[in-house]
Amino acid sequence: MSVRSDPLDRLAIPDGTTVEEHDLVTEGDVVVGGQTTVEFGVRGRNVIAGERVRFGGDIEASGDCRLDMWCDVAGNVLVGGDAYLGERVHVGGQLMVSGDLDIGDDVDIDEGFEANGWIVIRNPMPAIVFLFVYLSQLLRIGEEEAAEEVVDELERSAEREHEPVVVPRGARVSDDAWRVSTPAEVGSECRLHGNLRAQSLEVGRDTEIFGSLRAKGDVAVAEGAVVHGDVTTRNGDVTVAAGTQIRGDVSCADLDLHDDAEVDGTIRARGEVTIRRDEARPSIADAEAETEADAGADTVTGATTPTDAPDGGEAESDPEPEGKGEPTDWDDLTPAVTRVESPAPDATPDPGATDSGGEDADASTDGPGDTGRGLEDVIAEAER
Repeated sequence: MSVRSDPLDRLAIPDGTTVEEHDLVTEGDVVVGGQTTVEFGVRGRNVIAGERVRFGGDIEASGDCRLDMWCDVAGNVLVGGDAYLGERVHVGGQLMVSGDLDIGDDVDIDEGFEANGWIVIRNPMPAIVFLFVYLSQLLRIGEEEAAEEVVDELERSAEREHEPVVVPRGARVSDDAWRVSTPAEVGSECRLHGNLRAQSLEVGRDTEIFGSLRAKGDVAVAEGAVVHGDVTTRNGDVTVAAGTQIRGDVSCADLDLHDDAEVDGTIRARGEVTIRRDEARPSIADAEAETEADAGADTVTGATTPTDAPDGGEAESDPEPEGKGEPTDWDDLTPAVTRVESPAPDATPDPGATDSGGEDADASTDGPGDTGRGLEDVIAEAER
């Protein structure tokens, strides 16, 4: 980080931050710049506030809590670790500290305080000054190993599991509005109440904001976010990702809108409007057209497709006719001949006894195993 960089140069809301029962709840630290007004309570690990910061609720810190001079807390201050209160700090409720309490002059606590550790009434030394003095004294007496252990411990503590909530200097945060003069970044899966006003805005995935977004610069809303209000920018562009729901109007210079996003209100863009979609995923219109085409294909081929079984089982096709698919035997295609029994051997045949077609009926009985006369006998008798 550059020496001239300001760690409080933006409003940063980490992933998973919510506003519950008028309290800002996060799993990480809370860092509030000087001359800031936070009109609700704060719950986090370590809570650090600069000069003249006003809290409208309780402060609950599972770790340490440090309030600089002229801070004002309307409710209670509950600290799981150590507490550091500067000069002329006012606490409207109780001060409960599980560790040590380092307190300055003219501190006003309306309902008393309690600390399980040491209580020192003095002006607390700033942490960076105390660290510098402590390390210099260790090096002066030759305790280099102890100084290295302190530095290693600081490096390990710097590797935070959760990013802190950072509120810049001069901000005003409430249930109605979050007003900052710096850029603002809201993480993923957050739930916030109030309108966001910033220099520029970025909203993470699956975040729900019960309010509007307004910025002087660009506004970007990630996938799955829900904004219960308008999205407005004075001179910047607006980017709305897939699956985003905007429950209001959108006003900007240029608009980059995904095909799967929803905008319930009016879109006003002074410049270009770009509708984009993912190449791997078709748009909603293409998906509906493909569904209709598949339904039409099923209707055309429905006459030849086997019907479902009545009992809900597996559908069976009609039985295949016998001989289907076998080679054709042309001898089987000859007309069938009806056999007629021949008269007894001692009977005298009638030479003129022929069928209506003029042919001898017995001629058709020339088959193997027949007891009747053959064709040659009939011809010989006719010649006689």
